Amino acid sequence: MNRLKLYALLVRAHKPIGILLLLWPTLIALWLASGGVPSLGVLAIYVVGTALMRSAGCAINDYADRDFDRFVKRTEQRPLTAGKIKSWEALMVAGVLALVSFLLILPLNTLTKQLSVAALIIAATYPYFKRFFAIPQAYLGIAFGFGIPMGFATVTGEVPPAAWVLLAANVFWAVAYDTEYAMVDRDDDLKIGIKTSAITFGRHDVLAVMLCYAAALALIWIVGLQYGMGLWFSAGMLVACGFAIYHYTLIRERDRMRCFAAFNNNNWLGSAIFAGVALDYLLR
Repeated sequence: MNRLKLYALLVRAHKPIGILLLLWPTLIALWLASGGVPSLGVLAIYVVGTALMRSAGCAINDYADRDFDRFVKRTEQRPLTAGKIKSWEALMVAGVLALVSFLLILPLNTLTKQLSVAALIIAATYPYFKRFFAIPQAYLGIAFGFGIPMGFATVTGEVPPAAWVLLAANVFWAVAYDTEYAMVDRDDDLKIGIKTSAITFGRHDVLAVMLCYAAALALIWIVGLQYGMGLWFSAGMLVACGFAIYHYTLIRERDRMRCFAAFNNNNWLGSAIFAGVALDYLLR
């Protein structure tokens, strides 16, 4: 039982915010692709699969960062870094979770399976992008948003241009919220040489975050209008815009805890957009 508790900490079972940030764009894609009535079976596969893949990604991330995390106050007590579990255990957990996730999509079409392989490669390589890529959060946005093209592929058998626009929007959104997250660790990351958007943007970090929010919301709104979304969708988007503005009030002074609060608040921004889409289909 003690081992299972350590594995649960490894995959951040106590921090579901990561699952939610993957889930909202995936659900939005499924609702748009299905005209507001996704199959319950498909919905269950994507909800469970999203949770499993996020958990696998956390295990892979901790394995890749095991020699860096001990120098960061926020991560120094993670099970692998603290020596409570072995490296092979982290890889085993990631492998089992990824395998179960793949088994879930076996009933789905070939295109979905092909895209899932790409999603796995992106998720597994993301932690290493922090070694050389100036804005690894953009790559994270692709990893966190790959449920979008997969969702369209499952429901419609193809990936339309709108799906790629939504994926681009998710990249901007991820850069915004993960820059807020990176602002918490900026001092530690500078010491150990990890590259993050908070470091790359420098004194323009707050402006960059707000521009990314603007780009993400604009692209989502364009896709929504393309799919005939109406009043309820617009209401959800306005609420999301309100949350983005609220985030500015939290991060403008660059206080570590307020930046972390802004990051966590992105759950509500994503849920507002999804609620707008779901209500628009339900009540039209």
